[in-house]
Amino acid sequence: MFILCFVLFVAGFACFGYAPFVDGWESVIFVLGLLLVSTAIGIPMHKSRHDHKTSELP
Repeated sequence: MFILCFVLFVAGFACFGYAPFVDGWESVIFVLGLLLVSTAIGIPMHKSRHDHKTSELP
């Protein structure tokens, strides 16, 4: 899971870096980068919260 999140995070920052150089698609690539980074951060948060809730069940 860590590797997947790390790859998504790095890909998101790569999209941030490449966005100004793509003519006509700057905003789409930038938004894609935002989505990738937020997904990379959100997956571990969701997983840890889900694991914590299920461990409290009898």
